[in-house]
Amino acid sequence: MSATLLASAASVQAALPSPSQHTWYLGPVPVRAYALAILAGIVVAIWITTRRWVARGGDPDDVLDIAFWAVPFGIVGGRLYHVISTPDPYWGEGGDPVRALYVWEGGLGIWGAVALGAVGAWIGCRRKGVRLSSFADALAPGLLVAQAIGRLGNWFNQELFGAPTTLPWGLEVSPEVIERLNAATGTSFPAGTLFHPTFLYELLWNLGAAALLVWLDRRYRLGHGRVFWAYVALYTLGRVWIEMLRIDTAEHVLGLRLNVWTSIVVGLGALVAFVVIGRRYPEREDGVELPGRSRDRQEEDRRSGGDRHDAEHDSQLDTTSTAHAGAAAGASGRDDGRDSGGGPHRADADGSGPDQGPADRA
Repeated sequence: MSATLLASAASVQAALPSPSQHTWYLGPVPVRAYALAILAGIVVAIWITTRRWVARGGDPDDVLDIAFWAVPFGIVGGRLYHVISTPDPYWGEGGDPVRALYVWEGGLGIWGAVALGAVGAWIGCRRKGVRLSSFADALAPGLLVAQAIGRLGNWFNQELFGAPTTLPWGLEVSPEVIERLNAATGTSFPAGTLFHPTFLYELLWNLGAAALLVWLDRRYRLGHGRVFWAYVALYTLGRVWIEMLRIDTAEHVLGLRLNVWTSIVVGLGALVAFVVIGRRYPEREDGVELPGRSRDRQEEDRRSGGDRHDAEHDSQLDTTSTAHAGAAAGASGRDDGRDSGGGPHRADADGSGPDQGPADRA
């Protein structure tokens, strides 16, 4: 009996508990752990991207300006992909379409976020006159770190876990979550069942992939979007095996979850892009500006910075002109004085000038 109790206590201690609360209130305002995780991920990604962007020769202010477009696009795209790939809670039997708008409940598909986020980033890059490929290379490691931090929100929401496991790091969820899972999947997991913490697997995978990207970029000086395509290839490689462990409801195609097929197709495409671009552009690009825009920026800086120089130059010209005019006037006055004082021409004219000799005076 005592051995059974000890084994039971050891298994409970070894389990990874789930947070008991995911929302706090500041008066009437709800503060949700999922939203905090997403925001924290965005802040860290911007910080990392700014450091890498500056190292590549970019203006640090560019990152916030581009993020202003990329982040909202990415959130909308991520939600759209989630709703499309997991439609039952919203459009299935007993579903509520309005809940598709409840982003705070969790559910942001990474591929939709990357796709529409890239559209927003392209708009921001065009407005700043910089290369989208260069910005994507600077962003890639920070994006992985942001995804890792965002997975903490899934932990608080007790979602995105995998199949049952007896491993010491199995995730413990509340009985209410198990009941909802049983109802959604038609299974009968008993209370106290431990599950694979797939959110934790992805968190660790993303951090490791981010470190590998930084090393590859420093070692081989990747450019022209190759760091970004390496990010896609590494992330999809991890997502395939992690997705295979999950048991939450999702669309299936040919016996596999839709996200598995998406990861396979996108990962292969990223690998091809990485190789092709590497053969075409073996060296990193010289700068982050779009072709021709570097000269435009220099011309703008020259014009804006030259206004003061032009004003000073005009002032100097005015002063010099005034000095020259004064000197000319003085010279003219001396010439006039010689003429009125009886110069040779006037003496010749009337014969009474001071230059007359004695014979003339006689």
